[in-house]
Amino acid sequence: MKKETIESRLKNLTETSERQFGIMTPQHMVEHLILTVKLSYGRIKIPEFEPNEKQLMQKQALIYSEIQFPRGVRAPGLGEELLELRFPDLETSKLQLLKSIEEYDSFFESNPESQTMHPRFGKMTYEEWERFHKKHFEHHFGQFGI
Repeated sequence: MKKETIESRLKNLTETSERQFGIMTPQHMVEHLILTVKLSYGRIKIPEFEPNEKQLMQKQALIYSEIQFPRGVRAPGLGEELLELRFPDLETSKLQLLKSIEEYDSFFESNPESQTMHPRFGKMTYEEWERFHKKHFEHHFGQFGI
């Protein structure tokens, strides 16, 4: 996950960017990515669990193949409604996302062997998170054509 590339693409995202699918606003999408990045370096903790056979198959398919993130898939633990926004505006959210990416990079530089919990796939390594984030960011950036 290259912070510079993400920062460059985020410059094309505005409050009026039209979504091509899904229900998130531009700011909701950015704040969703912040939460996912924070999960990936353990800043947000979730209970440990062992993924079931279906979850392991989904992980294998998503992380170790070329398939793209499916449209319409819902994040585990989220209901039908959008989460409340945490930041006052989109620009602040973008800065917080970039800060979270810096913290993610720093965490895994200091803890390269660490495994952190994914809410659907269980413990994941840095390499697995990198593959996941690449597809996850592409999916959500694709929502707004950036």
